[in-house]
Amino acid sequence: MSGLRARKKAETRAALSWAAIRLTVARGFDNVLVEDIAQAVGVSPRTFNNYFSSKAEAIAFRHLDRSRQVAEELRRRPADEPLWPALIVATLTRFAPGPEVTESPPHPHAEWVEGLAVMLAEPALQGEMLRAGAIAEADLAAAVAERTGTDPDRDLYPHLVAASVTAAVNAAIRHYLRADPPVPMQRLLPDALAQLAAGLPAPTPR
Repeated sequence: MSGLRARKKAETRAALSWAAIRLTVARGFDNVLVEDIAQAVGVSPRTFNNYFSSKAEAIAFRHLDRSRQVAEELRRRPADEPLWPALIVATLTRFAPGPEVTESPPHPHAEWVEGLAVMLAEPALQGEMLRAGAIAEADLAAAVAERTGTDPDRDLYPHLVAASVTAAVNAAIRHYLRADPPVPMQRLLPDALAQLAAGLPAPTPR
């Protein structure tokens, strides 16, 4: 029962975070109330407050959760698998859309991208996103250190790897927001990670 309870709590937290993102993209940050987010998931505002202290924290949680799960997935990969292939699989696995997204998909692409860009420019959210990114990057560095036999307190390598993966994810997201014609994240993220794993070779001139 404790495992079932934990899974249900994780599902509720993910659903609240996705609802906060979806509503904010559609309406704007200042036009979404905690009550709106709770209603979208079918829970009470009190339940929302049991999970998150603010709208910004709820929005940032999705990025934090998926990023931290990359470290967990990396630890589950076979020990004899090379680091970068393991990192790529771990990242792509954990950044795949969850059931909360497939059951309530985003708006049409242009509308979604425009609203997402406005949401990410919100000052109240930027601080939460920076905090989430720092936490997730430290977790990934620890997982890389375990896999490579390095020390996260003394060695630079695991932090360089974690920072590189974080940068690749962020670059893919920014390119997704500006690409015209649109390029799906399902293409951008694997491409960004593959280029990183290859040592960022110079592109072929067009």
